[in-house]
Amino acid sequence: MKIDEKEEKIAEEKLLKGVLRLNSKALGLALGLLCGLAIFIATNWLVIKGGDTVGPHLILLNQYFIGYRISFLGSFIGFFYGFFTGAIGGAVLGWIYNKIVSIRG
Repeated sequence: MKIDEKEEKIAEEKLLKGVLRLNSKALGLALGLLCGLAIFIATNWLVIKGGDTVGPHLILLNQYFIGYRISFLGSFIGFFYGFFTGAIGGAVLGWIYNKIVSIRG
């Protein structure tokens, strides 16, 4: 094996290791924003829609998210809880994924 081929193989392995890894912080931020915005939009959609029974399923989130209600203020509280729940979940998911990749590598 020539030196150039050996260096090329090492560079290829480094590239694969770099590509296979996830940035846990970026994944946490992305999932946090996604979850927070989903709760924010769903809550405000129900507030705007109105009606006799507003969000009987979404109101169940107040069992987990203290202070959450189907209201405009509740949408911000839901965004806060959704963001942190999604961010922690995404960071843990990225960390576990990176550990599995390092074990397999």
